[in-house]
Amino acid sequence: MSADSAVTPASAASASPARAGDRPLGLVYSPCPNDTFTFEAWAHGRVPGAPAVDVTFADIDITNGMAERGEGDVLKVSYAVLPWVLDEYALLPCGGALGRGCGPLVLTREPGTDLTGKTVAVPSERSTAYLLFRLWAAATVPGGVGEIVVMPFHEIMPAVRDGKVDAGLVIHEARFTYQNYGLHSLADMGEHWESTTGLAIPLGAIIAKRSLGEATLRELAAAATASVRMAWDAPEVSRPYVLEHSQELEPSVAEQHIALYVNEFTAELGDEGYAAITGLLDRAAAAGLVPPLGEGALRFV
Repeated sequence: MSADSAVTPASAASASPARAGDRPLGLVYSPCPNDTFTFEAWAHGRVPGAPAVDVTFADIDITNGMAERGEGDVLKVSYAVLPWVLDEYALLPCGGALGRGCGPLVLTREPGTDLTGKTVAVPSERSTAYLLFRLWAAATVPGGVGEIVVMPFHEIMPAVRDGKVDAGLVIHEARFTYQNYGLHSLADMGEHWESTTGLAIPLGAIIAKRSLGEATLRELAAAATASVRMAWDAPEVSRPYVLEHSQELEPSVAEQHIALYVNEFTAELGDEGYAAITGLLDRAAAAGLVPPLGEGALRFV
């Protein structure tokens, strides 16, 4: 599920109570099932010793923009935006979305469509999906694609179906629902990425303001890891929160979404996770799509 195009405060029940003397930190993520599943325990104040948070829901394109403007304490963003924000924010070593077999898809009305010169709708030009798409297109569309149109995620599949654009780049649960729109998967960006690099697919990252200090950053990372492990241990506890915010998704689709995007990388990036992130951003920088990472830019604390 994609968030609405506007920032949406979570319900009061989703905010953890403040510890004495502390202000709750702003925690911004999407209402997609992987995020609500991962952060449910923390959002409801059930992670022992975790920093108190006020939760806000926002679409990934909005959180990317917030990070670029330095707004927000803790944010779920695209890995693609990291080169623009790591001076002010630290990448937490957990809480995000990486994996295999979970990449974005390019959808068209007809199978085998040649995208040379064609209009393609994308959810954001600062997204990991967009970087993967540009790297794929450079290798497989010799004539180059045409106009890139940014539109809210939930509008992309209807726009392709209705002929408003020639193709659409989609993420998340669209992997399970695009057939409902009569569309065809032209290419799997993750499949191309994995087959050409051998690396996992880096999608969404959790970042936090460096100005919060090393001790708080460590507390935030511990809270994110504990929250997802609590969700794995008792998935039935998070289910009402997940379904409340997944809106039109069927429960079975929400469960597929969680199974695909919440994995051990969510609990801890590890060497394999960092290699995937570096691999993506280094290749994107070489293609002129993002600024190069500075020395030690991904260092946590």
